[in-house]
Amino acid sequence: MPLDPRAQRLLSMVAAAVPESQERPGPAQRRQSLAKLMQFARNDCGAVITRDGNFFGPSGLLRYRLYTPAAGPDDTGAPLPGFVYFHGGGLVAGSIDTHDKVAAALAAASGCRLLSIDYRLAPEHKFPAAIEDAIAAVHFAIDRAAALGIDGGRIVIGGDSAGATLAAAVCQQAVGSTDLRIALQCLICPVLDFSNFWPSRELFGTGHLIDRATWQADLADYLVGEVDVANPLISPLCRETLAGLPPAVIHTAEFDPMRDEGNAYAARLAEAGVTVAHVCHNGMVHNFHALGAILPQAKAALDLVGQQIRSLLRVPAAR
Repeated sequence: MPLDPRAQRLLSMVAAAVPESQERPGPAQRRQSLAKLMQFARNDCGAVITRDGNFFGPSGLLRYRLYTPAAGPDDTGAPLPGFVYFHGGGLVAGSIDTHDKVAAALAAASGCRLLSIDYRLAPEHKFPAAIEDAIAAVHFAIDRAAALGIDGGRIVIGGDSAGATLAAAVCQQAVGSTDLRIALQCLICPVLDFSNFWPSRELFGTGHLIDRATWQADLADYLVGEVDVANPLISPLCRETLAGLPPAVIHTAEFDPMRDEGNAYAARLAEAGVTVAHVCHNGMVHNFHALGAILPQAKAALDLVGQQIRSLLRVPAAR
């Protein structure tokens, strides 16, 4: 299908706001640009109640925001499934504030109590700081499940873009672990492989919301020294076997540079015997799900993500 006309207008707006001379965005500009873009996010999926808190990570306190779907008339007060969510931004930008509406929408749509995590960002905190924080966040959700109102036996690990990188890596680290019990993974527009040539990165690497200069700058800011980009903690698609991973909900976009690796991950999971609910959204670009004020497809995508999570976790449908 062709690029959606609304998505094309969005890309034209973004292109007009970027100086022609820009080659490598610095962290400050990356953060400012993402914050501006995320102003187009909406939560049309339902009401939620939020509470902020902190937990101890590997280097000190980390902030989280807990989203609870607003109680319905048949609410029993029983624990709800948990959803540990990692925001996108190339591991350089983003926060629980920039992704507040996306997290709220996912909580409402999925029927989960969702923990959005403010993990450490590069370049101030290099690899593997973000993945260490992500693992600590999952331990926190499991260890404190009762206090958080979470069913410790039904915990989703998910994220979008680079946040999905973290989610996939955590799920891989949890294989065979008795401490990290993960029921489901949810990857939206995931970034999964920096080690191989993917045609979609070449086709859409310029002028499609996230470009080659940006992801190369993010990777340079995140890594230090001669780190092998084929390390599954950086490129989860490079893991030798995907057998034993939890069921997956994966959403990719037709005009996303990261489309091919996300589609390949879904295919490899299925080949490994993992249950996969995968949708590639026609006419859409990277991060489209977070831009509901411009793209009406965002609400439909987040609703579908929620429905798939409910189905796989056996949570009653939203009313």
